[in-house]
Amino acid sequence: MSNEDIYKNLTMLGGATVQPQSPEEAVLERVPNPQQGTPYAVRFTAPEFTSICPITGQPDFAHLVLDFIPDGWLVESKSLKLFLTSFRNHGAFHEDCTVAIGKRIVEAIDPLWLRIGGYWYPRGGIPIDVFYQTGEPPKGVWIPGQDVPTYRGRG
Repeated sequence: MSNEDIYKNLTMLGGATVQPQSPEEAVLERVPNPQQGTPYAVRFTAPEFTSICPITGQPDFAHLVLDFIPDGWLVESKSLKLFLTSFRNHGAFHEDCTVAIGKRIVEAIDPLWLRIGGYWYPRGGIPIDVFYQTGEPPKGVWIPGQDVPTYRGRG
């Protein structure tokens, strides 16, 4: 399959795009996995993820680490970036944001395995870390640890 065939259905990459106003409005694009049949892990890290508290409207901040083992599809990174930034005006608790992101990516690309770690900065003095994964990872694939330390303040 040529690169031209792989990328023909992408609508966001290489041009100006409008920032989606909500996660529901955001589109996650996918491309065929040119290495299908070769098990490997992909990691996306979003160290400046933001959403808002659904009660107070105050901003919340997280460091997200997303690991997946693709099957037939890869998530296109610009569409993922736009999807993640669509949460900036979205009111939801940390748990809901983290798990919803993981589920939405699974829905879009149907990976062999996915895990997401949401390392949230303190709200009311308490940091909240949220973890979601789709099951046991396939054997024989190197998946590094997320190694994001628990929030320690100035410690």
